[in-house]
Amino acid sequence: MQAQSGLYPKPSLWAEPSSLVALEQSVTLRCQGPPVVDLYRLEKLKSEKYEDQNFLFIKNMRISHAGRYRCSYQNGSHWSPPSDHLELIATGIYGKPSLSAHPSSAVAPGRDVTLQCRTKHGFDQFALHKEGDTGLYKKHDRWYRANFPIITVTAAHSGTYRCYSFSSTSPYLWSAPSDPLVLVVTGPSATPSQVPTEVPSPITESPRRSSILPSTKASTTGFSHQHYAKGNLVRICLGAMIIIFLVGLLAEDWYSRKKRPPHRIRAVQRPLPPLPLA
Repeated sequence: MQAQSGLYPKPSLWAEPSSLVALEQSVTLRCQGPPVVDLYRLEKLKSEKYEDQNFLFIKNMRISHAGRYRCSYQNGSHWSPPSDHLELIATGIYGKPSLSAHPSSAVAPGRDVTLQCRTKHGFDQFALHKEGDTGLYKKHDRWYRANFPIITVTAAHSGTYRCYSFSSTSPYLWSAPSDPLVLVVTGPSATPSQVPTEVPSPITESPRRSSILPSTKASTTGFSHQHYAKGNLVRICLGAMIIIFLVGLLAEDWYSRKKRPPHRIRAVQRPLPPLPLA
């Protein structure tokens, strides 16, 4: 039987309450097509398991339930195109990773922040999930951690985040979620240029005083000029000594770097933890 893509639109397939299901928890897969359908078929890919109905209820999530699913429907002698694939993920297979925010979980609008997921096991895949979102942010890494940068933070980025770790060899068996991290987007703050540190007070000069003491001002002009010239000479000498000292330090550091071979750190492959018993 061939699928008639022009006459029969593909159905929709989703998981309730979520496609991320902890072990021993329940989940329902639902397939929806047009109002009139003769037969539904919901199947798990790469297996011979299927149900001729528009839903699949899993009472207790097991490792064997994890994988990719799709569904289609039949009207008369024709089948519809299959739905988009649904990835059903089993979580809680391994211990939870840790999630942290750098430089801080409180971020001003327009700033950048990086959420880092870390694990002590040799996983090479990581996923970040924001509470309330249907999508996942996946990333590949081989250094037991993954960075999820958020560029130019807005109020929409605030919320509760969790991350997972897993292996590319078992892409549907994930760790337990990390502890929740709450990202708070703070209000705009004043810049230092907007906050004056000192308010200048108005200075007035009495006309009478300036007219009475013209000779005193004239007598001190020469002395002030001589004192200022001596001060400049001392500052120039001190500046030259500091420059000579810094040049010597830079030369010594360059010589020591050239003499010492670079030290390379090699990654240590840590084994994956065993799967739980079925």
